[in-house]
Amino acid sequence: MSENFAAFLYLVSGVLFILALRGLSHPTTSRQGNLYGMVGMGIAILTTLLLAGPSFGGLVLIVLGIAIGGGVGAVTAKRIAMTAMPQLVAAFHSLVGMAAVMVAAAALYAPEAIGIGTVGDIHAQALVEMSIGVAIGAVTFTGSVIAFLKLDGRMSGKPIMLPQRHLINIALGVALIALVVAFAITQSHVLFWLIVIVALVLGVLLIVPIGGADMPVVVSMLNSYSGWAAAGIGFTLQNLALIITGALVGSSGAILSYIMCKGMNRSFISVILGGFGGESGPAGADDLGDRTVKQGSAEDAAYLMKNAGRVIIVPGYGMAVAQAQHALREMVDKLKDEGVEVKYAIHPVAGRMPGHMNVLLAEANVPYDDVFELEDINSEFAQTDVAFVIGANDVTNPSARDDKASPIYGMPILNVDQAKTCLFIKRSLASGYAGIDNTLFYKDNTMMLFSDAKKMVEDIVKALAD
Repeated sequence: MSENFAAFLYLVSGVLFILALRGLSHPTTSRQGNLYGMVGMGIAILTTLLLAGPSFGGLVLIVLGIAIGGGVGAVTAKRIAMTAMPQLVAAFHSLVGMAAVMVAAAALYAPEAIGIGTVGDIHAQALVEMSIGVAIGAVTFTGSVIAFLKLDGRMSGKPIMLPQRHLINIALGVALIALVVAFAITQSHVLFWLIVIVALVLGVLLIVPIGGADMPVVVSMLNSYSGWAAAGIGFTLQNLALIITGALVGSSGAILSYIMCKGMNRSFISVILGGFGGESGPAGADDLGDRTVKQGSAEDAAYLMKNAGRVIIVPGYGMAVAQAQHALREMVDKLKDEGVEVKYAIHPVAGRMPGHMNVLLAEANVPYDDVFELEDINSEFAQTDVAFVIGANDVTNPSARDDKASPIYGMPILNVDQAKTCLFIKRSLASGYAGIDNTLFYKDNTMMLFSDAKKMVEDIVKALAD
């Protein structure tokens, strides 16, 4: 295959990747977007194989690797629960980062294979590209591993604050830059692996201080890192498809991180430099002081919603954990049969990653026209009879709007407390992922429904049928 034709095919795959991103921007076109992405990746892989022209033995190894990786990916996609999707994404980001490290190492030890020079005499430009790609890849790997452990509950979501952590990070950053410069001059293999080690440590130290409330931003940020790592290695390999793909992922991840930070009223720098909140113990019934909680039953909730004119449902991570979306859809269908107007309100950072709630509702075949973002529906709560909150804690906390001393003050929330009645399904009065007590629980118009989300919704469905 000629290089010109290969460049054309890479351009075609790049266009398909752009169309994939565009398709993924809306639920109705997301399937088509995924298809574009798969076709584009298929073209890129086949083009690379035909251009490289590997030997029969090499081709067998490549096909075997694709089969093993594809098989693992297919089985994982088949078995993974939607509640575990955020940590799966973080895990995949770590693989992209490690792949960048391994490819850079291969280029260092066999530069003749990709035409960037010989061992000990690699082109200066390639050395810079290689070192930047491997540094970003290593940071992405360990940072994503820590994010996975936090999201999967294998590590505490509480921020781990090391003494003088900012100075340590600055020192490591300066050391990383110095090592990159020294490596570009000397081409020392020892310096290459020192870059890897320093970047791996920096990836851990950047993520461990970040608390659970900021984890959605971390996921999108690591997505951006993985893209830039791929782009850096793409320049080293002189692979146009990898450069285009990496740049698309890196830029889109950065834009998404900005949008997420805006949705949380947080600056991107403040998230990177330390996070906020942490875990706190649950507030039990004997630990309320002079505050009181109004507790209700499934029958109470069914009666209130059945006689309401308008109900707005606010899903959160509690719904995801309980897998209550299908029961929720059944409940909404019954309410609509009674003539009740029902809408869904989605906060930009509900769940553990962007779009988490939208995907869960789509899984239950909730009509897209019934689902509204915060800025489109927030003004309607004041004219709503019942706000039905199912496991969405931090994004409904009035402290973010009313308490200047609160760590989450200024974060946009769904104004569920402005509805005539707020029904809140939760297992206990424990704080949310941000580790901050929710003052909504103690308001006069709030009725707490203490139960597993799925069981409570199923009981409400039964009560509506009576």
